[in-house]
Amino acid sequence: MTRFALISVSDKTGIVDFARSLSAMGISILSTGGTASLLQENGIFVTEVADYTGFPEMLDGRVKTLHPRIHGGILARRDLDSHTSAIAKHGISAIDMVVVNLYPFEQTIASPQCTLEDAIENIDIGGPAMLRSAAKNYRDVTVICDPADYSRVLEEMRQQGGMPGENSRFELAAKTFAHTARYDGAIANYLSSLGEEKSHATRAAWPQTLNLQFEKVQEMRYGENPHQSAAFYREHTVPGGALAGYTQLQGKELSYNNISDADAAWECVKTFDEPACVIIKHANPCGVATGSDPAEAYMRALQTDPEAAFGGIIAFNRELDQKAAEEASRLFVEVLIAPAFSPEARAIFSGKKNVRLLEIPPGNHPNDFEVRRVGGGLLLQSPDIANIDVPDLSIVTQKEPSPQQLRDMLFAWRVAKFVKSNAIVFCRDGMTLAIGAGQVSRVDAARTAVMKAKNAGLSLADTAVASDAFFPFRDGLDIVADAGATSIIQPGGSIRDQEVIDAANERGLTMAFTAIRHFRH
Repeated sequence: MTRFALISVSDKTGIVDFARSLSAMGISILSTGGTASLLQENGIFVTEVADYTGFPEMLDGRVKTLHPRIHGGILARRDLDSHTSAIAKHGISAIDMVVVNLYPFEQTIASPQCTLEDAIENIDIGGPAMLRSAAKNYRDVTVICDPADYSRVLEEMRQQGGMPGENSRFELAAKTFAHTARYDGAIANYLSSLGEEKSHATRAAWPQTLNLQFEKVQEMRYGENPHQSAAFYREHTVPGGALAGYTQLQGKELSYNNISDADAAWECVKTFDEPACVIIKHANPCGVATGSDPAEAYMRALQTDPEAAFGGIIAFNRELDQKAAEEASRLFVEVLIAPAFSPEARAIFSGKKNVRLLEIPPGNHPNDFEVRRVGGGLLLQSPDIANIDVPDLSIVTQKEPSPQQLRDMLFAWRVAKFVKSNAIVFCRDGMTLAIGAGQVSRVDAARTAVMKAKNAGLSLADTAVASDAFFPFRDGLDIVADAGATSIIQPGGSIRDQEVIDAANERGLTMAFTAIRHFRH
């Protein structure tokens, strides 16, 4: 009995070799348009769908596979005599394999030059119909929507002397339904973002209908606490420099808290241009520093809070070399993150089997949005990627900052963005010296930071202090000034700003307003 494969692809990666292999196995190929031409040009015998159906392609290719001879051949159940006799009566051959990928809708709308007409014409109709038909009838039909599956399918066919087994066909069908769901979701997201103007140029940032799709990476032993279950999912396409693109080089399976804390560490450290190290505990930085190399950055970051660093997450924005690995290996650490690990560094940690080493490709492409689940709904917001430089500051005190104070203030401000609110961060010479995080009042955050510096034996003299939001009263300013701070950076915007400015002038401080706050809840 002749076996048929229907091939119609937009992404032609690997399709010639795949079709040639099918043909060599005695499988007859049906194809359409550009795919058929490509295969014929490469010496592969193809029956064009229009010749098979007896009905020409029409409407500029919009109608070519929407035909009973195609869908009858795909959907007919081979175990039902009523189905097999029906297709035989109408001269329909059973189609055993469907190889289809879809018009590039997402790539089309990603172009700034895209028009609504371009987008509409790149909505595939026949392709999803064939894929869904084949996936529905997976017991009899092999469906392939991803060129990455060609080699797997061929190998199984060679081993079995026929079509892939039912388990494989089921997996391919599930993948196909996920693929078409994502495709339809992208169309709905796009069209519902155009509003009444129906213009690509004025599309809204937030569509009226939101469809998201993520792929499961792993199920976890437990969630934030042992009585909670959890799993880790990542986007279909991981943005450059994102944690979800990690490669784990060694160590135990990552836990829910590992991934949460690792993300906080990586997002912070990758914002620095100089060699930097960030140490995270419970999603808060407990030490951040730059240095001439990773080892120096680590040793400086560790000084802020050595006690909190125990059992924490350490991230570097440079390759972890032997010197830095030797220093970091002296501390009990859950996860180490870097763009790369030298062979010497890997050898040092090879004896610490439980330490997770995560290699993350460099890059700083932010997520499109941040998501927080609430009861019965979602909160979405754009990521907090706002950065400032000296020209963005408003010096509001009589005393002007020195160049060193400006550098310290900007460093402190960069760190404060990654500290849970209320946040107070003391810095000097490219390193944190005290961090007050997650307090219910700004005064408490200031007191906590001062207390932690005292416990670590660190002087806060001549430090810069960043506050993630404005000082509502002068009391917080007095606390940091008493501790030794000489410069302050904060958003401003309080009805009592003048009271705080007067206090800074009284204490001989220099203070800059950013007009941007960094709440982090």
